[in-house]
Formats: sequence, structure tokens, C-alpha cells
Amino acid sequence: MNKLNKEEIEKILPHRDPFLLIDEVTDIIPGKKITAVRYVRQEEYYFKGHFPKNPIMPGVLLLEAIAQAGAVAALVLPENRGKLILFAGIDKARFKRIVRPGDEIIIEVELTDFRRNIGKASGTAKVKDELACYSEAMFAVT
Repeated sequence: MNKLNKEEIEKILPHRDPFLLIDEVTDIIPGKKITAVRYVRQEEYYFKGHFPKNPIMPGVLLLEAIAQAGAVAALVLPENRGKLILFAGIDKARFKRIVRPGDEIIIEVELTDFRRNIGKASGTAKVKDELACYSEAMFAVT
């Protein structure tokens, strides 16, 4: 299992449109790391108000996309199937590039520590090899 389409992602994550923020998984090592893609569309609901004449993807949604990709990497493990992952903390979040309609975001997440039901991850979101966002996070599997 190296690639997942949106239908397969929906079997793993409870998120649904308009809040499912990854469109496909291009590579995955279960419980370790993942690469996913988000195609940013002009018709995204948030562009109506953020900002009407200068559409910019909100940074918190970049963090959420990174988190969702990391959640897939953890929830694809047989022992975590059907469980829910929640943020326990976000550290070192930085925003380096504006993301606009038409951009393709490449999301890479590495699970750096995962014991019992608590884990840590670090992730990036890039557009055309330019860093848009990075963060570290703690998560809990419930």
C-alpha cells in the first residue's frame, strides 16, 4: 500500500468535505511517514472571506492538512483502525509562503515518536518545492 485515493482516505479518516484536506496519498510507510497532496481549488469555501479580492489559504488549514496526513500514517496501522486522532499540542509552527487557488500542496509528515496512544510528528507543506508551512505536533489516539 503506497498510494491511496480520496475514497480510500475516507475509509481511514472521519473527515469529510469540505474539511477533508488531503486529496491523495502518494507514498506511505505505515506508522512512520507519509507524503500526501492537496489540490487547492478556487471554489474552496474559505476563499469567500479570506480574502475576497486576495484569496489566501488560512494557515490553520495548512496545519490541519499536515495533521490529517499524519493521522492517515498512524490510523492505517491495524491496531489503530477505526480510532480517532486528536491534536494534543502544536509546536514550532511557521508559515513561509502564501498558498493560493491553483496551488498543489505536497505534504510530508514523519511520526517521530509513537508509544501507546501518544505520538509526536513533524511535517511540512510545500508548493513547487517552496516551504509554505512546517510544524511539530503531539497527538493522542482515542
